[in-house]
Amino acid sequence: MKKNIIAMNASIMIGLGSILAAPSAYAESLSDLQQKKESIQEKRSGVESNISDTEKKIDNLHDKQLTAEEQIAAIEAKIAESTKKIDAKNAEITQTKKEIEALKEEIKVLKERIAKRNEVLKERARSFQETGGDVNYLEVLFGSSSFGDLIDRVGAVATIAEADRDILKQHELDKKDLEEKQTAVEKKLASLEVAKAELLEIQKQQKQQKQEKAALVKKLKQQTKKHEDEKMGLEEEKANLAAQETAIKSAINLEQNRLAELEAARKKAAAEAKKRAEQAAAQAASQAAESKKQSSSSGASAKSSSSSPSPSSSQSSSNVSQVPAVSSGTFTRPSAGYVSSTMGERWNKQHAGIDIAASGTVPVVAAADGVVSRSYFSSTYGNVIFVTHSISGQQWTTVYAHLSSRQASTGSVVAKGQQIGIMGNTGHSYGQHLHFELHKGAWNYSKSNAVNPLNYIPN
Repeated sequence: MKKNIIAMNASIMIGLGSILAAPSAYAESLSDLQQKKESIQEKRSGVESNISDTEKKIDNLHDKQLTAEEQIAAIEAKIAESTKKIDAKNAEITQTKKEIEALKEEIKVLKERIAKRNEVLKERARSFQETGGDVNYLEVLFGSSSFGDLIDRVGAVATIAEADRDILKQHELDKKDLEEKQTAVEKKLASLEVAKAELLEIQKQQKQQKQEKAALVKKLKQQTKKHEDEKMGLEEEKANLAAQETAIKSAINLEQNRLAELEAARKKAAAEAKKRAEQAAAQAASQAAESKKQSSSSGASAKSSSSSPSPSSSQSSSNVSQVPAVSSGTFTRPSAGYVSSTMGERWNKQHAGIDIAASGTVPVVAAADGVVSRSYFSSTYGNVIFVTHSISGQQWTTVYAHLSSRQASTGSVVAKGQQIGIMGNTGHSYGQHLHFELHKGAWNYSKSNAVNPLNYIPN
């Protein structure tokens, strides 16, 4: 009997000891939440610094882009100037070619004139050959009827000879003039062609420079777009960290309230345990006095044992159409449907979660107890809800994206399996589905904390 009483007292003291020790464990949990809050504040500071650095990069790229665009404008002005010069050279070349065509006509006339002169000279040569040359002059001399006639004939011969010399001289002058005109025009045309070729080469280089500058501007724009996207991501990360900080504050308040309730319950339990211990001690003294009544003592002991508190728990759940049953694991499945896309590489990008697809009106539930850190519309996620969880001292973040509607607002406390939205097709989405992400820690732009949800939720 004494052994039973001692065991009963020991059981009561152990229960009391566990009640008294509980606040220490909860205090550690509260300390963890405070550390997470400080960690989030630290990350926010780092993200703000990254945003500042990214803005500087964007400003620098804008300056380079502006410089390159100004250089392109200057090159385009030079190209326009060289185009004018080329047009002028083309006009000169066209004019020179017209001069050449006109010269060709002159050459044709000149050739005809020379040909006629050649015919006259040939006729004279034949006549001279037929008369024997000197005989012709003798006939002129001896055939004269008088000295006066002789003088006239000699003068006529001299005039003919002089005319022949003039023809030959003009012949040479016309040939020389023809050659000079041909040489001058050909030089002019060649010079114009060279000048035009040089201008075309200059223009080619200018166009090449323009292409290079245009390629540089394109590259700078791409880099700017990349940094602007990065900035948007960092700003979203900053906003999410701020929201998570608010959620952690809410969790701290909830934890503090819970600790206060537990402390009150602990004090009440301690008082009840003390009272039971005193009653047990009094009962033991009474039982010692009536040691002969074993059956009565056994009945009293059984009655005392039946009066000891026993833990009980109850769980109620209501199944809604297409709402998955709440599993017993750390995380439950967030919606009904089939996994249409797993975590990994997709479209040359990292798919940081899974896609669950289904048709009709499909409820989406919280995967675990937590606080909604953000509930808003994102250009990429569409209607999205971020929930922050603190499980066994570890922070987790779940993301529910592309919802058609949201039923949980920022800062609200949600329970595991509680409906928070409806599956949809908003944001950067192709077809109705839930994009679900699980992060071991805080969500960030690079999604470095993402883990495969299929390793944590039931399939």
